[in-house]
Amino acid sequence: MHVVETGAEIEDARPLLLLHGWSCHGGFFAPQLEAFGHRARLIVPDLPGHGRTGATGPALTIEAAADAVAALLAGRSLDGVTVVGWSMGAHVAYSMIERHGTARLSGLVVIDMTPRVLNDRQWQLGLSDGLDALRNRGVLKSIEGHWPEIAPRIARRIFAGDLPVDPALAGYTEREIAAADPALLAPMWASLTRQDFRGLLPRIDLPVIIAHGSRSMLYGADVARWQVEQLPDGQIFEFVRSGHAPHLEEPDSFNEMLGEILA
Repeated sequence: MHVVETGAEIEDARPLLLLHGWSCHGGFFAPQLEAFGHRARLIVPDLPGHGRTGATGPALTIEAAADAVAALLAGRSLDGVTVVGWSMGAHVAYSMIERHGTARLSGLVVIDMTPRVLNDRQWQLGLSDGLDALRNRGVLKSIEGHWPEIAPRIARRIFAGDLPVDPALAGYTEREIAAADPALLAPMWASLTRQDFRGLLPRIDLPVIIAHGSRSMLYGADVARWQVEQLPDGQIFEFVRSGHAPHLEEPDSFNEMLGEILA
């Protein structure tokens, strides 16, 4: 995987692993790289199928991404790692915990994500638009066949639905998502929508913060509350002016929260 790293030369720097969302890449953590690049050891990969990793990295599944990230930490002998997983990145973090344990980790921040994306009759805390397995077949076909048309809609749904978005940030997001390769995104989406981490949450022996954007167009506050109820040591940190990406929409508040965790 392509990985951006900073702070390896800083003595006693706290390690911070940042895992991006689907159709994005590590560059979407630019506010955190700027804020913590000189006082923490940052590890920011482009996950399989995304960014500069693209098709050259591990297999295009959440599990392969989790194994590759675990190998990054082991290869650098890193312990006490704080993991930040945004959207799909949270599923990579959950999968890494499920497959490799928590011995190298000190905490987890989940940015606006559910443990199971697809809805069914017994589970209505997936995507807010009610996406289920049947409709998801059409989504997978659209990713490969109509990416130029749907990419702008995906980019817009990242942000708060009822607040203006900084034009530079909105333009960057739309350009970068549109530039992603749908042939690689489709299998990652298929893998993402197969995941179900509901049974894992009660077994996570780490402090977990659920960072929820109260104006998210993807997941409601009930998703955050449900996860905290399952976690042995969980709490919600709400960002009242954010949608799906509080680390981009309210970077100062998000970085303050992250700084307190690292301290």
